[in-house]
This record gives sequence, structure tokens and C-alpha cells, in this order.
Amino acid sequence: MTQRAVFDTIELHLVRVFHTVISERSVSRAAMRLSSTQPQVSAQLRRLRALIGDPLLVRAGAGMVPTEIALQLMAPAETLLRSAEQLFGGKSGARAFTPGAAEIEFRIAASDYLDPLFLPMLVARLRQQAPRARLTIHALSAEFDYRARLARGEVDLVIGNWLEPPAELHIGRLFSDEIVCLVGADHLAARRPREWTLERYLAADHVAPTALHTGGHGVIDEHLARQGLQRRIVVRSPHFALVPTMLAHSDALVLTTGRLFCQRHLGTLPLRVVRCPVDFPSLTYYQLWHEVTHGAASLRWLRETVRDVARRLPAPGLSAAADPVLVPVPAAPSA
Repeated sequence: MTQRAVFDTIELHLVRVFHTVISERSVSRAAMRLSSTQPQVSAQLRRLRALIGDPLLVRAGAGMVPTEIALQLMAPAETLLRSAEQLFGGKSGARAFTPGAAEIEFRIAASDYLDPLFLPMLVARLRQQAPRARLTIHALSAEFDYRARLARGEVDLVIGNWLEPPAELHIGRLFSDEIVCLVGADHLAARRPREWTLERYLAADHVAPTALHTGGHGVIDEHLARQGLQRRIVVRSPHFALVPTMLAHSDALVLTTGRLFCQRHLGTLPLRVVRCPVDFPSLTYYQLWHEVTHGAASLRWLRETVRDVARRLPAPGLSAAADPVLVPVPAAPSA
């Protein structure tokens, strides 16, 4: 079969199936979002694998993860689906959005343990491209029911990290990050890295962010619990940006989080980034939104802007204080 003949056999729905399956990282959840059945979506995934020549979604531990090729194809799939919506969406003029002239308020709920440059860069982009727009940033906390707020249209977008994002929401992957430990320069893990074992890690004095829902756990503790492990948390703080300073004044406290957050503080505080003795999966950040705002042109533009800012985050470099115990710094992954 020629390449043209193969192309002519691809329906737009198959592109939507690909995008949904990779976003959800689950055939069953994708089937729910597509109002389909698991056997139907499984058959369509097999067809996609044959057409693309790649497994696309592979098993990793108890879950599924997309292949690198699948992640690379997400952006073209999103572009194709947006273009099709504009082409077949009816009165496209009614959906037009001109950011430079729009007097609108965007409402985003976000954690402060992303890359510290992310929200400032997003604000700068919005001020540049939508100067008349207003932005309200809400803090994610146990008291902030982001799922209800999204459903009621009180928040446009939620940005954070989850092991398994809520299945009822639309999901857009922003970037992934390696999980490492951040400690003060005098901490045992920095001075004697060979002694930084799993046992010492679990028994150490940990700082952790306040959970996003009462009685819940963050992604670090959720993963540890699945391994039958538990760490010793001595400080829980809703103000994540203050944690590096806490670490700098302690030879015992440990923060476990993404490398991007940790690396940005090495040039200003006596801190060290060290390997984590636990084999964590990558920390993945998403933007979530509800069906009630899915079709709004202004919010499609906002989501595209958020995604583009995430892709353009500069890779952090090693500070002058870096030493061989630091894990090598990779380039910032694309969303």
C-alpha cells in the first residue's frame, strides 16, 4: 500500500483516539472519555500501532507510559484536531479570539513547586500578547477544591503534578522532571553520598508540601506507599518556595522533588542536589480543564500559551558550588 493510500484510510476519529489514549495513559479511561468501549479503543490502538510502526503505549510497573515517539506526535495531533474543529465547527468567526484586544480575566490554580521560572514566564507572555487581560493565580491547597471549581467554571485551568490525573477532566501534559533530593551543604547525603542509602533516606527528616486534599498524600508519598515504604515527614508546608531556605539552615532536612525546582536555587543558597535512593518515576506536570470551558476560544489560546511557555523553559545549569554528587543535568524535556 502506498503512503498516500495509507493516509487516505486514516479518519479524524483515529487521531482523537490517539490523542486521548496518550493523554490518559490508559485504554479504559480513554474509552470513558470517548464514550466508547475498551475493546473498541484497544482495536483502534492496535491499528494506530500498525500505522505508526511504534507501540505508542507500553507497560511500566503497575501503569502505562507513552513512548518517546508517541510524545513527539502529540503536538501534531493537537494541531490537527484544532484545525479540524475550526474547519467543521460552524461559525468560526463567533469563536475567534484576538488576545491583543481582549479585556478578559484568566483564572489559573497552580502549585508553587513547579519550576520557579514557569509562572513568571507565563505572566510575562500574557502581558506581552494579551496586555488588556487580567490574571488571577489561585494556590492549590487542601481547602481549594479544584475539581469543583473547574466544574463550576470558577477556574479556567489547574496546573500541577499527579501520579494519576482525575479521569473526568481534560488533560494536557506540560513537561516531565527527574525526582532528586535537595539538602543543605552540610547534610550527610552531600558530604558522604555513598552512605545515602534507602534506609537513611526513609529515616531522615523530610519536608513535604501540604496535601491537595484533606487526608491525602502527595505524589512522592503515594509512590512510596505503593512500594510498601514510608518516610518520616517532620515539616509540612503550604509555602513550597520557603523550603530551600529551611534546608540551607539545617544539616538534617531533606526535600524530595523535581530537579528543575531544586536546580534554580543552587546559585543563591548553600544547597546540594543529590540522587534519591528510591527509584521514582518522572515527575510529570499537567494542565487540567473541564468540559464546560473546553470549547472557549480564549481558553484554547490560554492552554496553548501555557504549553508553549512550558516548552521554552531554559534548562538549568550547574552552579559553581556543584560537585560530583550532583546528578547530571538533562536538557528540559519538551511537552
